[in-house]
Amino acid sequence: MDERRRLVVWWLLKYVLLGPLLRLWCRPSVEGEENIPERGGALVASNHLSMVDSFYLPLVLRRRIAFMAKREYFTQKGFIGWCKKQFFTAVGQVPIDRSSGLAARAALDTGNRLLGEGRLVGIYPEGTRSPDGRLYKGKTGVARMALESEVPVIPVAMFGTERVHPAGARMWRPYKVRIKIGEPIDFSRYYGMANDRFIQRSITDEIMYALMELTGQEYRDVYAAKVKEDLETAKKSAARPPAPLSSGKAS
Repeated sequence: MDERRRLVVWWLLKYVLLGPLLRLWCRPSVEGEENIPERGGALVASNHLSMVDSFYLPLVLRRRIAFMAKREYFTQKGFIGWCKKQFFTAVGQVPIDRSSGLAARAALDTGNRLLGEGRLVGIYPEGTRSPDGRLYKGKTGVARMALESEVPVIPVAMFGTERVHPAGARMWRPYKVRIKIGEPIDFSRYYGMANDRFIQRSITDEIMYALMELTGQEYRDVYAAKVKEDLETAKKSAARPPAPLSSGKAS
């Protein structure tokens, strides 16, 4: 899909087809939109409560935003999968592969290219949805992009989206969505130090602190992906039948 066609489809979806339905369903409100620059590249770093975060933030912003979306959103089979792929492509979502270090570097390069083109790029620093509504440790990719592209980072808080589409639910539920946009964070004092791991961690932690203050979420200094992995392991262990008792006699 070429860029002109993407713009046409995006405009139709946002203002004619899907946007009015989303507004009616969840009555989204936004606070602080003046903190989004009218032009030029910027990173929009949001907490992540639900898949619908990637629907409602683009809906309320005047500027088009490209989200770094996991590749699985684009590879589902069947008619529903095709529809998802067309939608995410049209609204500017960019598929990324998170399976290896090389894939992560390719994702960063894609983000930097979009920022270099003067685009808004959305990113979820936690790397995955929160498993329990708390805010988790951020991954340093957000810091690397901010430093390599030399752009500000704008923290964004999503509220209510986990009630619209809880994890595992098939259908969306009506619930008011609120979005709060914080003031841009300037990291120009660190430009030229993108490869310094200490700087990457410090910047990422500063972004997560800004999100914590903006959202009011409880913060946990552990990766959400690790928590999900531990929960899944515990679930499988609980479902596993107990080992049979030995019937052998003692000698």
